[in-house]
Amino acid sequence: MSEITEAEKASVDVVRRRYIYHRAGGDLLEGTVILLLVSPILALSGFYDPPFRIKAESSVELILDDGEEILRGRIDILVLQDRLWVMVLESKKTTLSVWAAVPQALAYMMANPNPSKPVFGMVRNGDDILFVKVTQTNILQYDLSRIFAPFASARKLYAVLQILKRIGQLISPTS
Repeated sequence: MSEITEAEKASVDVVRRRYIYHRAGGDLLEGTVILLLVSPILALSGFYDPPFRIKAESSVELILDDGEEILRGRIDILVLQDRLWVMVLESKKTTLSVWAAVPQALAYMMANPNPSKPVFGMVRNGDDILFVKVTQTNILQYDLSRIFAPFASARKLYAVLQILKRIGQLISPTS
């Protein structure tokens, strides 16, 4: 992947600083995560500009019974060019793991209207980011990235920007 510019790094640093400031006050709900982190990173990645189009999908409620309590969360979905699915997981009572959203993300991604092309996903909870790739040529396959925790270091968020920019190149209608 190509390096990001110093100006992009400075913009990412501002986004991260704002996120950490607000996160220090406690868990953030999904609307705040979208506002502070997801939307600015998508904007820096170029996904709000031509040739990309976005659409919001309906939210899906997740209910997990871990034996001690019932964990509830929601996945809000933003789809870009029907090839990048951005899912933000909100947890109201207990912070849900980003892994809890993976089955739902895979279900959405497998239903994409262009099965001959790879489709990508970014799953985000309050603190972690995970990328997902699904290919459906002859055999349905998926792959998961490592977890990126922008809380830990700015370099993690730089890597997220690099990955999103690369996905943008791959899914651009001109590619």
